Amino acid sequence: MARILVIDDEASIRSALEMILRYEGHTVTSALDGATGLAMLRADDAYDVVLCDIKMPGMDGLEVLKAVQLLRVAPPVIMISGHATIETALAATKAGAWDFCEKPLDRERLLLAVRNAVSRKELAQTAQRLAGAALGRHELVGSSRPMVALRDLVSRVAASDARVLISGENGTGKELVARNLHLLSPRNGKPFVEVNCAALPVELIENELFGHERGSYTGASERRAGRFEMAHEGTLFLDEIADMPLPAQGKVLRALEDARVTRVGGEESIPADCRVLAASNKDLEKEVAEGRFREDLYYRLAVVPIHVPPLRDRGDDVVELFTRFLAQFAKRAGRTPPRLSLDACRWLPMQRWPGNVRELRNLAERTALLATSETIDVADLSLGRRRDTPAGSLDELLQVNDFEEFRDRSEKVWLERKLREQEWNIKRTAEVIGIQRSNLYKKLERHGLEPPVS
Repeated sequence: MARILVIDDEASIRSALEMILRYEGHTVTSALDGATGLAMLRADDAYDVVLCDIKMPGMDGLEVLKAVQLLRVAPPVIMISGHATIETALAATKAGAWDFCEKPLDRERLLLAVRNAVSRKELAQTAQRLAGAALGRHELVGSSRPMVALRDLVSRVAASDARVLISGENGTGKELVARNLHLLSPRNGKPFVEVNCAALPVELIENELFGHERGSYTGASERRAGRFEMAHEGTLFLDEIADMPLPAQGKVLRALEDARVTRVGGEESIPADCRVLAASNKDLEKEVAEGRFREDLYYRLAVVPIHVPPLRDRGDDVVELFTRFLAQFAKRAGRTPPRLSLDACRWLPMQRWPGNVRELRNLAERTALLATSETIDVADLSLGRRRDTPAGSLDELLQVNDFEEFRDRSEKVWLERKLREQEWNIKRTAEVIGIQRSNLYKKLERHGLEPPVS
């Protein structure tokens, strides 16, 4: 049952409402004017519903309603009036009223309005709890100065609808920042839709973003919504935006300007009211200067730029992050989390971590699986860790007597180096070394080369 506050200057109305609502099991408190009722709400944020008369001396009901909307916890307000007109009802609704009841009060209509208002608050509380749980799963961990500054910026920007451009190296947690911006925003109960622009073939990216109509191309057997449409009223996260082809960039710009999209093969303009967040590990200003990214789109996206610091600049956070990851993976494996030795705690922040948080997380998972003692030492952390250079030094290659074997091993070492330089982006690597992508895939298969687990 609910806690309800009745605000009305007529004693007979207050008495009637108290009797009806208490008979239904609700707890009811009354106030004889707007100022008193507002003071009670400010002193106690546990009310579930407010019933408020519109016409009252002093502070009228609409003034009370507007003040309630500014409270830290704003319960749903049902307005009551004995002089109801369409204009009055519209004014109350625009000001944020949950419902509107006319005098003389109809008992069933009143109870229905109260039940719906209580349900609305319960749903809002559930959504808030779920958002809080999601924030826990996607927490931006760290007490270093760069992370404190990052969390502060995210919390200040999240409440707005401003577009955000998130930059940072691979593995730093750009998606995590995007999810925090969504979960801390008023859109947190709506969809969070992610698009990895680097993973989509050029010929499919428009179809993925904007959807298609049935019969728009061979194989389009049914209508399909695009990501912009799916993210309506929520958040659209465009990851690796720098890899989006120029023609698609123009259409994204139009969608941002109009907040509407048109499916491939269609004519209907569809609402796409979504907050757009974008991320890139490239310098987009450089991409603009070199003609690979539209300048007008860059300025549309970079309303608020947020840079995610690399792990090497967050030395104070490395041990904290590693300990958390280690505990998570040990729990999954049904084991007690091992402790870190003093040497291990000193060793972790001294590493360069080219793969950033992702690399640290992988090391924690491997350590949790392979650790044989209750204390983790430096030797346990070094076990199986990828070196900063690919396997195969020049001296080792020169020891090979067979020319075919030398050529194969040299090609493998060289390809692995080039792939790492391009962060295992197959398309970019093929362009840099001047071979067809299909040919590069064949070489990777022949040499058994695979990207590091992320």
